[in-house]
Amino acid sequence: MQNNRLSEKTFIGHPAGLFLLFFTEMWERFSFYGMRALLIFYLTKHFLFSDDKSYAIYASYASLVYITPVIGGFIADKLLGGRKAVLYGAILITIGHFLMGFEGPKEGSALAVNCFYIALAFIIVGTGFLKGNISAIVGSLYDYQDLRRDAAFTIFYMGINLGGALGPLACGYIGEKYGWRYGFGLAGIGMAIGLIIFIVCRPLLKGKGEAPSSVLLRQRIFGISREYWIYILGLAAIMLSALLLHYHQIIGQLLGVIGVALVGYIIWQAVGLSSIARDRLFAALLLMVGSVAFWSLFEQAGSSLNMFTDRYTDRHIFGIEIATSMFQSLNSIYIILLAPLAAMLWTFLGKYNREPSTFFKFGLGLIGLGTGFLVLVAGSYAAKQGFVPVLFIFLIYLCHTIGELCLSPVGLSAVTKLSPSNMTGLMVGTWFFSTAFGEYGAGLIARLTSAGAEDGFHNIVHVYSSIGWLSVVSGGVILLISPFLKRLLHERLD
Repeated sequence: MQNNRLSEKTFIGHPAGLFLLFFTEMWERFSFYGMRALLIFYLTKHFLFSDDKSYAIYASYASLVYITPVIGGFIADKLLGGRKAVLYGAILITIGHFLMGFEGPKEGSALAVNCFYIALAFIIVGTGFLKGNISAIVGSLYDYQDLRRDAAFTIFYMGINLGGALGPLACGYIGEKYGWRYGFGLAGIGMAIGLIIFIVCRPLLKGKGEAPSSVLLRQRIFGISREYWIYILGLAAIMLSALLLHYHQIIGQLLGVIGVALVGYIIWQAVGLSSIARDRLFAALLLMVGSVAFWSLFEQAGSSLNMFTDRYTDRHIFGIEIATSMFQSLNSIYIILLAPLAAMLWTFLGKYNREPSTFFKFGLGLIGLGTGFLVLVAGSYAAKQGFVPVLFIFLIYLCHTIGELCLSPVGLSAVTKLSPSNMTGLMVGTWFFSTAFGEYGAGLIARLTSAGAEDGFHNIVHVYSSIGWLSVVSGGVILLISPFLKRLLHERLD
């Protein structure tokens, strides 16, 4: 291994392939968050959908985006390989973003709305093939004992947030100032750049992410290879996703049925485990419940909080009015600034055996999240002529990001460590499913904010006050009982 390391072409000590993946993912996140920043406004201001319907469609889209990577990861692991999955996903996403550029008439004909659903469906399925698999390829560049592995994921994580910061700033500004089609088109250009980088520079991967069996992939079924059947079924999945978006009312029921089946199966499997393994498995399930609650509140950012910023905030900074969607970049900017500090804090506390347990961090995350909402509610009392000072938008995103840094990085890691080895894949899939459920829950909460349309400002403030206090109290309760919950971990993590 030492000789391989010496002969390996590196940049700042890492394989060149890492930076290929860095820029591919950066541009994918640029396109994803750039489009997302505009989405709720496109629904309400172009198609003129009601707030309630717009929130439902937004939540359905976000839920499906988090479900498909579970399926895409399974397909890549068993048949297609990560490299081809990422390539196919990037192509679909690029097509989806450019399709978003075809606006159609304002208020939307049936044809224009259906084309819009198909465009979103391309992005949903493309994300399913790309999102999880590109991270898996990053891991494959390093041996498990390689000390550079954690640093590599930190670099990759910065690429994600760099794209997440730049996308809303660029696409949001262009979309709001010059037209939706130009904002969505810029998102498509960003993804196209990422696709070209991946195609041109893929030799830098040195064969990583290839199919587990090229022979199996070439086998023909009804005269068509398995590989091309995957691509064909991917197109069929696009049509299915578009139908689900059109009939978005059934997505909640679908999530409920799948969720009950998954939890039931996990509990049934837990019966045959040792008491320690069973406790750890139940601990993982509790973390997933916390994840659903957290993301249901946190993901107001792209829907109701975006609308609040647009309608009820004085967005002038130094006399210049800022496009609403550009504020969607704040979370990524704060993460870039604060994530190194959070990592240093946990490392420092760990040296003195004072690092909080996973459950304690979850409690801190909920408190930070709730505090953000309450800060914005406090800002509503400082509103002048019905507009809240823009400072409070900066503060709510700051509090929410601090909460995210307490909860999000440790969640998936904890689930993989707590799960029995023969159930790790299932539990990781269930973790992503809990995020999808949280996205749908976010839609339900956002729809509550639109219930009093005749007095939208006070209605949304009332909802934010309620969920803010609920989050803070829930987080406080978790802090109090975390010593008891920690026993379920059996000292494996702490």
